[in-house]
Amino acid sequence: MSEETKVKYEKPIPLKTIDNTPYWDAADRHELVLQKCNCCNAYNHPPGPSCTSCGSPDITWESQGNDIRGKVYTYVVSYRPFLPGFQNDIPLVIAVVELDNIPEVKIIGNVLNATAQDLAVGTAVKMVWVDVNDNRAIPQWELA
Repeated sequence: MSEETKVKYEKPIPLKTIDNTPYWDAADRHELVLQKCNCCNAYNHPPGPSCTSCGSPDITWESQGNDIRGKVYTYVVSYRPFLPGFQNDIPLVIAVVELDNIPEVKIIGNVLNATAQDLAVGTAVKMVWVDVNDNRAIPQWELA
């Protein structure tokens, strides 16, 4: 009988707060939820205590499902680890992605299994979730 070996996740794990708990709970289920203002219908990302457009605290969470696609809005390639745990991922491609279904929403994440040569502004990507431990999944991007 073989014993399963788990590799310890060394990168920082985002903490849940009063403002972002629904976002991270959904991410843990491999689903994207976004805050939406009930007054002006604007989406808020990253989540916060009130609408970033009109200031109303009347916000709800809206599911976007798990088939999330977008286009690279901008990106940077990091050649040095700015946080512990990223030293084995260098160079790291970090992108701001404009969602196809909601272009006003931009979500930052790493583009996995990609190099700078693979990307350009407008490159199609899809969201994937990386299970970092039994309780947390991190949304990231892959080439579509």
